[in-house]
Amino acid sequence: MLTNTPPSAPTNSAPDSQLAVAEALMSLLRDTTTEPRPDIQLEALTLAVSADLPVLLWGEPGIGKTAALTQLAASLDLPLTTVIASVHEPSDFSGLPIVGDDPAEQGVPMAPPDWAVRLVRAGKGLLFLDELSTAPPAVQAALLRLVLERRIGALQLPPGVRIVAAANPRSSAADGWELSPPLANRFVHLQWTHDHEVVVRGLAGTWPRATLPRVDPEKLPEAVDFARRAVCGLLSARPTLVHRLPTTETRRGGPWPSPRSWDMTLNLIAFATAAGSSREVLSLLVRGTVGDGPGLELLASLDRMDLPDPEDLLADPANAVLPERGDLRQAALDGVVAAVRTRPDRARWDAAWALLVRALETGAPDLVVVPATTLASLRQEDWDVPAAIEHLAGVVSLSQRADRAADRVARVGAKAGR
Repeated sequence: MLTNTPPSAPTNSAPDSQLAVAEALMSLLRDTTTEPRPDIQLEALTLAVSADLPVLLWGEPGIGKTAALTQLAASLDLPLTTVIASVHEPSDFSGLPIVGDDPAEQGVPMAPPDWAVRLVRAGKGLLFLDELSTAPPAVQAALLRLVLERRIGALQLPPGVRIVAAANPRSSAADGWELSPPLANRFVHLQWTHDHEVVVRGLAGTWPRATLPRVDPEKLPEAVDFARRAVCGLLSARPTLVHRLPTTETRRGGPWPSPRSWDMTLNLIAFATAAGSSREVLSLLVRGTVGDGPGLELLASLDRMDLPDPEDLLADPANAVLPERGDLRQAALDGVVAAVRTRPDRARWDAAWALLVRALETGAPDLVVVPATTLASLRQEDWDVPAAIEHLAGVVSLSQRADRAADRVARVGAKAGR
């Protein structure tokens, strides 16, 4: 006899159990750690943030810009506020007008957005303006006051708030725009690329940790003096670099030299010097503020500032310490020869030859060829040929023969190509 058995009541235990397992799996995937690891990009970003300068990260989509900012905020104990610039209206940054009791007497106040109010209440934070290159020109114009004056409507952001933005190149941005020159000139531009070793190790569960640069309090006056001498020295010699607006729209949307960006550069040099940052980090910051051309000129002038005084070298050639880098050593030797030419006498001429011999014994021989040839041309009739020349004669002769051989090869190649 068949009976109708009522169906069992549906239960939610199985789906709930599966969701709990899925949540446990996701929790394990999110369980990562950090480790101190040298990263010049992250160090440059952290240094600019500590100097309270707005930073703009340029990189392809999915390169890890947002993840880097999230990790930076956590490392610096700053609450992160993310604002997608491309989905906002200009009034979201300039403030919404609210009519009060008596507009004719009190005016119309501009109400700030809720995220700005939260930042002010917290007193500190990292404001992340994402997708800046897809924001239309009207929104970019509204952002000018936020980035420069740190004001949103009638609200003033507190000093503890730092501003970092991110953008994709126009070629890879959805409906992208070039940044307006006034907005671009307010940022330190950093090109953000991925390091495959960092990515692999991070996916394995360990990401690099960002830390604030350790600024040495005893170096502060020296760092400020060095930064001012570096920037003012270059601009005194190259006045056309004070303000140079690029001619193309693309370059105007990047770093370029202006009084504002040179002031930012001076601050970054001072911070990097006080923190003992590497030349690679300083190069990223300087070129990201005034552009590649002016930035490289400034870096070269920084190298020359570290060169020993030619008069000190001539005063004690036996104990002179010459730079290790070849280009700096060449510049130091050229400076010595120039000093002898400016004030020639027998003792200084002999001391210069002693320096060239020391350079020959402690570095690459080819670096002394040009200074030795120039110095020899400064000899006066009543000056005896110093014994030091014998040590250099072979090097100069060999270099001259090599130059002549290279010229012959070039001429033969030119004839063969006709």
